[in-house]
Amino acid sequence: METLTPDQWRTLFTECRHSALHLEMRDTYAVEDEMQRVARFLATGSRDLDAEARALERSWWLDLMRGSKARGVDLRRARIVSEPVTSYIRYEYAGTPLNMLAGEDVRWLPRTKAARLALPGADFWLFDRRRVLFNHFTGDGGWLGNELISDDPALADVCGTAFEAVWALATPHAEYHPA
Repeated sequence: METLTPDQWRTLFTECRHSALHLEMRDTYAVEDEMQRVARFLATGSRDLDAEARALERSWWLDLMRGSKARGVDLRRARIVSEPVTSYIRYEYAGTPLNMLAGEDVRWLPRTKAARLALPGADFWLFDRRRVLFNHFTGDGGWLGNELISDDPALADVCGTAFEAVWALATPHAEYHPA
């Protein structure tokens, strides 16, 4: 396992021609670059999206999404969440407009509606329905690393099928209200 650098992420997206699909399945993430933003949200109940969009740790990602969208890449993110949602999911929900302004389409699926779906055991990105990037986390949401698999068409099909099954059941961000 490795942790991709911003340059490696850029390469994945610049090589991507058609679609970048992201499935998130955790109720809590505890990654270092978000800790201060999460703490502010927990203290205030709101996020300063303008300031976040300008912050270096977010702006490079938003620029990458905008550039990918401008090239015609279909950017979709689906989130499976337990309800009532955790405070972290409320934080994510409050920040989702930034993802959408950068070109991502985002949907939410309550975990109870995902119970009958066959899903991979980790969050993933699927690029052009051929490259799978698993994101691995500890039990409490800490970061472990990425695992890129470029040579397994059967795995890419499993991930694509799982993503589309979630997408079909999920609620668009504008219509979802966290319970």
